[in-house]
This record gives sequence, C-alpha cells and structure tokens, in this order.
Amino acid sequence: MILSSWRVPLTGRTLIDEEKLFEQLDFIRVSLPSVFQEASAIMQHKQEVMLEAEEYGQQIVEAAQAKRAQILAESDILRQAEREAEQLRRTTQQECEEMMQETIAEIDRRRQACMEELEQMRQTAIAQAQEIEDGADQYADTVLENIEQDLKDMLRIITNGRQQLRQENQSQGYSSRKK
Repeated sequence: MILSSWRVPLTGRTLIDEEKLFEQLDFIRVSLPSVFQEASAIMQHKQEVMLEAEEYGQQIVEAAQAKRAQILAESDILRQAEREAEQLRRTTQQECEEMMQETIAEIDRRRQACMEELEQMRQTAIAQAQEIEDGADQYADTVLENIEQDLKDMLRIITNGRQQLRQENQSQGYSSRKK
C-alpha cells in the first residue's frame, strides 16, 4: 500500500489513503479474534468447571446430610460426619479456587502473548515504513544529483558556446578592421 501510494515530489514523503490504511488495520484487528475466542473458550471452560464443582459440592453436601440423618442417634458419629463434611467442603472450595486461579493465570498469559505479538507487528510495520522512507529519500537524492550534474554540464556547454561566439566575434572584428 505504501509503495503504490502517491509520492510528494522532492520531499521523500508518501501520501497514504487513510481509508485504505484503516481497512488494513481492521483486517489486522479481525485476524486477532481467534486468540480472544480461545480466551473466551477458557473462560467458558472455567465456568463449566465451576458449575461442575458446585454440583459436586452440592452432591457431597446432600450425601453428608443423608448420612447425618441416618446416624443422628449416635452423636460421636454425627460429629465425625460433620467434621468430614466440613473438611470436604473446604477441600472442594480450595480446589475450585485453585482451578479459578490457574484459569485466570492462563488467560493473562494468553492476553500478554497477544499484546507482545501486536507490539511486534507494530514495530515491524514501523521498521518497514522507515526503510521505505529511507529508500525514497535515497532515490530523491540520486535524482537530484543527476539533475545537478546535467545542469552543470549544460552550464559548461553554454559557457563554452559563449566563449566560442566571443572569439569568433573578436576574430571577425579584427579581420574587418584589416580590410
């Protein structure tokens, strides 16, 4: 797009169609959603894991309650069941927290990778634009150097022509005086 854009003579600058540039940037932006879709899938998986954990926890609570009702008469056994249910609830909650932290950490890693890739693409685009600008400047310098040389050659030809005309005029003036 930059190479085919209109160049401003003698400035080394290029005019770029803003709408085309925005279209290219939109294309880049549209290409990135796959990474965001992966992150969304991870979040959805996290929610599914949380639901499964809640269901699992609910099943454990229901099982503990059923066991409690079954052995209500025996207080020692009842206290033991309550301790186990509480321990199981804490363990399940801790596992859910760990899964959630791991999921969040994975999302952060992927987001960071996307940001790094985007920055790398931006740096590459800037470097390419600089190379193109440097090439355009070098080309303009070469063209101006050639024009300068052509003008020097023309000036030398004009100067020589004028000197020759003066010499001819002087020699004609000398010969007309002799006659």
